[in-house]
Amino acid sequence: MFPLEFPLEILGTMAHRGDTVLDPFCGRGTTNFAARLLGLDSLGVDSSPVAVAISAAKLVTVSPEDILAEARVIINTQYTFSIPEGDFWNWAYHSDVLRALCHFRAAFLNNCTSPARIALRGIILGALHGPKQKTFPSYFSNQCPRTYAPKPAYSIRFWKERGLYPEPIDVMGVIERRAKRYYKPLPGVSGYVKLADSRNRGSLEPLEKGSLFRWVITSPPYYGMRTYIPDQWLRNWFVGGPDIVDYTNENQLAHSGAEKFSDDLKKVWKNTSLVCANDATMVIRFGGISDRRTSPIDLITKSIQNSGWKITKIVNAGSASEGKRQANAFLRTVTEPLTEYDIWTSRDL
Repeated sequence: MFPLEFPLEILGTMAHRGDTVLDPFCGRGTTNFAARLLGLDSLGVDSSPVAVAISAAKLVTVSPEDILAEARVIINTQYTFSIPEGDFWNWAYHSDVLRALCHFRAAFLNNCTSPARIALRGIILGALHGPKQKTFPSYFSNQCPRTYAPKPAYSIRFWKERGLYPEPIDVMGVIERRAKRYYKPLPGVSGYVKLADSRNRGSLEPLEKGSLFRWVITSPPYYGMRTYIPDQWLRNWFVGGPDIVDYTNENQLAHSGAEKFSDDLKKVWKNTSLVCANDATMVIRFGGISDRRTSPIDLITKSIQNSGWKITKIVNAGSASEGKRQANAFLRTVTEPLTEYDIWTSRDL
């Protein structure tokens, strides 16, 4: 997670018409969305189905009217689905809202290939849980943090102690407001997102046969940040995952040791070099968290050595407390502002 201004400024001032952009850790698709705003084709790759679904929603070309029409079609179509049971689900959502969400979930699992459905799924993922608004409801859940999916035991205690009961939410109303807010006319360039592990050779492919990427702008998970899956468990459920918290880290970078983590990153950098032009530039935003003693600069520098890239400059990107940064987006407490860096690299030919 990083501010849109980060890739937007780089590409807006340095990229040329016809350049293509790659992000091997696309997350929520910030780099790809910046490329789209500038009329550049891009590819985003991520191993999280939640990240891929959110990124894909930022790259489709569709009108709010088409999104709402598709939502009505789904509501009026019968699907077979089950509704999760238990105290958490009873407290997290009003029964009518939960049924509607399960209806949409079943529809997307059956077919989510059209631009309207991809956009609609992204809208619902964004509204799945969040804080109660003072005016119109923007989220479907009982009171929740915006970034994290609430963990069941803590959430139930929180809601019970405060007498916070789930309210009936106008699901179509939330969808309509979000569709009109987010889906305005944008350049119709080729933006693609792929569910894959960038450590695996062959997971990164040029957009067209014979073409190569000119830009790689990315921000891999910082060493020690391994809670992405459990922190997104509700959204993961909505895209087909289990209805319980998944604490495994099977598809994430290894966080068991700095050397293993660096080696995993090196695999990704090597793979990107295979699909990039000789004059390509790769910019990596990287930092760390306070409970890891390993220097972020040492770790990222080691990962780039003998990877097909060479460092040309390292720029101080400011504190982790400035804007949307990994260290304050996925950690509930940041004991001190942590410096982040932009590592600029070129092909090592």
